[in-house]
Amino acid sequence: MTNTLVIYPEWLFDGSPIPDPFGYGERAVQWLRKNRHPKNPALGHPFQLDEWHERIIRAIFGPRNPDGTRIIKKVVIQLGRGSRKTALAAAIVLLCAFGPEKIAGGLIQSAAYARKQARELFEEVALIVSQDRRYDKTARVRDYKNQIVNSKTRTRYEAISSEGLGHHGSTPSVVIADELHAWTTEKHRELWRVLSSALDKTNDTLMVVLTTAGRGQESLAYKEVSAAKRIQLGQIVDPHVLPVIFECGPDVDWKDEAIWHKLLPGLSSGYPSLKALQERKIKAGYSLIERETLLQLYLGVWQNQSSSPFVDMVTYDRCGSVPVDFEALKGKPCFLGVDLSEVSDLTAIVAAWPTDDGGYIVRPWFFCPADALAKKSRVEGVNYQEWEKAGLITATPGAAVDYDFVEAEIRKLHAEYDVRQIAFDPWRAQQLQRNLMNDDLPVVDFRQGFISMSPACDEVERAIITGKLYHAGNPILRWNFDNVAVVRDAAGNRKFDKSKSRDKIDGAVATLMAVRFAALNDNTRSFLEMDPDELDALLNNKDAA
Repeated sequence: MTNTLVIYPEWLFDGSPIPDPFGYGERAVQWLRKNRHPKNPALGHPFQLDEWHERIIRAIFGPRNPDGTRIIKKVVIQLGRGSRKTALAAAIVLLCAFGPEKIAGGLIQSAAYARKQARELFEEVALIVSQDRRYDKTARVRDYKNQIVNSKTRTRYEAISSEGLGHHGSTPSVVIADELHAWTTEKHRELWRVLSSALDKTNDTLMVVLTTAGRGQESLAYKEVSAAKRIQLGQIVDPHVLPVIFECGPDVDWKDEAIWHKLLPGLSSGYPSLKALQERKIKAGYSLIERETLLQLYLGVWQNQSSSPFVDMVTYDRCGSVPVDFEALKGKPCFLGVDLSEVSDLTAIVAAWPTDDGGYIVRPWFFCPADALAKKSRVEGVNYQEWEKAGLITATPGAAVDYDFVEAEIRKLHAEYDVRQIAFDPWRAQQLQRNLMNDDLPVVDFRQGFISMSPACDEVERAIITGKLYHAGNPILRWNFDNVAVVRDAAGNRKFDKSKSRDKIDGAVATLMAVRFAALNDNTRSFLEMDPDELDALLNNKDAA
């Protein structure tokens, strides 16, 4: 599969048969068609079900086990903005609250990242039932509770958000997670855990995930979409998940309107507006922000975690496809970069080895206080505990980073490899540096100002762009690079900025330090090639911040 491949569920459009042994899929479609939608200006305000919407409904409610229970337990839909995901969700709510899929006393919950977003689906359903007299005797809209009740069966639908999280005791039969790409905070992740676990309480439940593409690969939505995409592509088999993923590669020809029509199936029917997209295309030709918006929100291209990224992460990922034999590096010149963290944060050591082709092999070691792993997993939205179990993070004893533990690891690496220099930002590291220097370990300063960081940025960027930063695909190092935000001074010099970065960048900073000294100590490079400021900073071990 190439990066330009357009991914979409072909079964939605090929007319292939959808299993419906009991006729429940047909029943669902016919029941929905009897409804009215006040927003539809057509005569009689019919509930519009385009063919691809209809096939999604059939694919959810048609396939059944011999006992009549649904085969599909989870639906994951990634679809561009303006494709009427809310109308599709409203159809599912109506079917399960008032239609043939209702369960007496059942609970349908729709959840969103904020109260305002949660109201959108609620108001769509409330509008339909309040404007159709056939619901007068059954539907009770409790606007102040964001709740609609079927008075005959006591089935109820309610819209919730993380702002009012208090649903640990709920037992829903259907959950709709709306705009999952925006579920990025600790409260959002807690809401997801609560709702996901609640569905485990009973049989024949349904989770529906609705999202557009988002940012970063460590988010909840990216992981859900990635798993669903693998099912859609046939890479893994899970008959209980229905993937509906519309996505294209990041280097796609975004100007090609034929691609738009593949990724936005409602476009030919007028939604979203083709004219509006054509106007956006003109702006995207000269505005990076507009281009990223078009790619992410309409064409399904996940963006870098950082809004001012250092490098394109697709290019970065290609460097990880080359296998690395770290055992073979013993005896070869090695350079360490060490980024010490705050009290309970991530600390990184990165080793860099120059390669014969002008690149660098890099290997990180990460450390985090053991008592902080669970909290950091919740707050930062990445699974530190999973990384620790996989051996990618070393948990140091206690609630604060153990610098003695980190020092011992540096000494171990110095004994194991031919370490020529160990670079530190001296802030926070003075005592550790003195301890190492007392034993004649090759400690050097690397201050975090523009003069030191800018040429380091240039060298690492060059290595990534040329495919010669061999990082073996370490996921934490990738996450760190994806978080990086770059700032410039008046002269155009660059550096990484932790305060502006979206999340942790410690491994990326340590990589810059290690690679910089590996480059400076490369015998093929002469001091005559350095500019005066760079040479002065190196020889005098200083930096102009």
